[in-house]
Parts: sequence; structure tokens; C-alpha cells
Amino acid sequence: MTAPAPDLLTDPDEALAALATMWRIRLFEEAVEDLYGRGMMHGTMHLSIGEEAIPTATCRNLEDGDQITSTHRGHGHCIARGADLGRMMAELLAKDNGYCRGRGGSMHIADVATGNLGANGIVAGGVPIAAGAGLTNQLTGNGKVAVCFHGDGAVGEGAWHEALTLASMWDLPVVFVCENNQYGMSMSSKLAFKVENLSDKAAGYGIPGVTVDGNDLVAVQQATAEAIDRARSGGGPSFVEALTYRWRGHSKSDKNRYRSKEEIAEWKEKDPIAAFAFRILEQGLVTQEQLDGAQTEARTAIREAVVFGTKGEDPDPAAMLDAVYAPSAVDATDTRLQEATR
Repeated sequence: MTAPAPDLLTDPDEALAALATMWRIRLFEEAVEDLYGRGMMHGTMHLSIGEEAIPTATCRNLEDGDQITSTHRGHGHCIARGADLGRMMAELLAKDNGYCRGRGGSMHIADVATGNLGANGIVAGGVPIAAGAGLTNQLTGNGKVAVCFHGDGAVGEGAWHEALTLASMWDLPVVFVCENNQYGMSMSSKLAFKVENLSDKAAGYGIPGVTVDGNDLVAVQQATAEAIDRARSGGGPSFVEALTYRWRGHSKSDKNRYRSKEEIAEWKEKDPIAAFAFRILEQGLVTQEQLDGAQTEARTAIREAVVFGTKGEDPDPAAMLDAVYAPSAVDATDTRLQEATR
């Protein structure tokens, strides 16, 4: 690896922008966790609190028109790629002005305008989609790159193997970014895979693989920048494993019985936001006042998003068959449909 990304360590505006993105991700998730606890958000959700450096650093390297595919734990990806916080909040609150008109919820947000091809409730579901996007980019010669975010659990899925096989075989412009947060649901990745690093698996596909500290914003930006540049220049796919940790359970129903309080506390000491803030403060790149300002601005943005989301209109049940692939398959005069939409 070459020298660290200079802008984060030399340009105060760039450093503060990255810090603000991480704060937006964390505060957004804390807000939706609160809304869920108050019964205002239904279904379930998967929080990425503690993992904010990975989407922030990776998406900083992307250009307009580049794509990402996301996961069921995808709020951070969506925010880092530039999504509107209000429309995100409205989506999670099942409002008609949400990104997917309230139909996707937490696990299925998509924002094609920013290149976000969608979160996915299926483990490894976004991996072959990224390969397909990479194939499109290659065939059209548009110079764009697809980045596939996925977790360590996805590495054990057949879809992951198939997508990497195809991407390697055709030298597709795709970067696979594994957010290894140590657990696939309740299964430790150390028990699930008999390799020291998941990036070791890249050799079996004939592509570069690297493992980095996923809580180090600069290290992640550098590793993903090299992989993205390689893909954009025709060098083919790469695999980046970013080691991190989710502070919360797998989902809201997770009671955390498979890991200790001591383990969680140890990882909280490696908070990526606090680590980067301390780093740029210590080297004199920014002041404490600027750091506090970045957090305050992010907090204000989240409050405004909550207001926007809660004031949105509920979807009309009569429109539930809009935007589906085969609406004609259901007879609109069917009395059962009429009953369902009342």
C-alpha cells in the first residue's frame, strides 16, 4: 500500500466532511432505533453503529455514475452515497414520500439517482447484482465502477462464489467490500471460515485481496481507492476485507447472548468516529470547535429528517399494485382485492 490518502490528513474541509458523514450515519441510526422503540417504526432493522468508517471512506472514492449494491444493514451505504436523509426517514416510516413510497423499508432502500442499486434483505443478494452492473459498465464502455458492500456471512453463500467467479473470468470493474463485523447473525466468522483472513479467499479467484482495519477511515479509503482505480483502468475486480464490529445485535430481536459485554466494550473503545476525530485534532488539522460544529450540523440534519419523515403521508392501499411487474395478473375487479384495499 502507498502513502495514506492525503486529503483526509491535510485538507481540513475534506476531513470535516468525512467526519460529518460518519456522524450522520450514526445519528440517523440512533434516531431510527429510538423511533422503533416508541412503536413508530414497524418490521425490523439492522443497525451498523460502529461500522461508519467503511461506507464513508469507500464512497468518497466514487464518481458520479458509479454504482453500489447494499445489504440489509445498509443505512450507512445509502447516506455515504449522498441520499436525502428526509426521504430515507420517510421510507423507514412507511410514508408515500419515501424513496420506495414506503414499500421497501429499512432493508430495501434504493436510490438509483445516486447510483445506489438497492439494499437487499437476502444475504449476498446484492453480490450478483453488482457483477451484473459491472458487466453493463464493461459492455457499454462507460468507465464506471460497481462497488458491492456485503458482510462476512455472505462469503459462505453460493451467490458470492458465483459472482466472484464471473467477475474474475471477465475482468469486470467491480470491487467487493466485505464489512467483516465478526458475526454472521450469531455465528463467529472465526468459526465459520478456516482462513486467517477472508481476503485470503481472493487468491482462489485470481484477484487481489487485502485486509484492513475497518475502523480506520484513512486505511479504508486508501485500500478501496486502489481497488476502484484498478477496476476503472480495466484491471478487473478486487476484494477488500474491512475488519469492524457492530455494537448492536444482528437485528432488533437479537438478545446478544452469543457475545460478552466485555467484548462489546472492547470494540467500543475502537470507535471509528472518535479515533478519526482525535487523529485530526491531535495533528492540528482542525479545532475542537470545528469538531463540535460538525456533530451539531449532523444532529440538526437528522432532526429535520425525522420531522420530514413523520409528516409524510401514508400510502394509499388502493395503489399497492402499482409499480409491480405483472399487475394484470390480478383482476382489479376481484372482490378479494377490493376487500384487501379497504
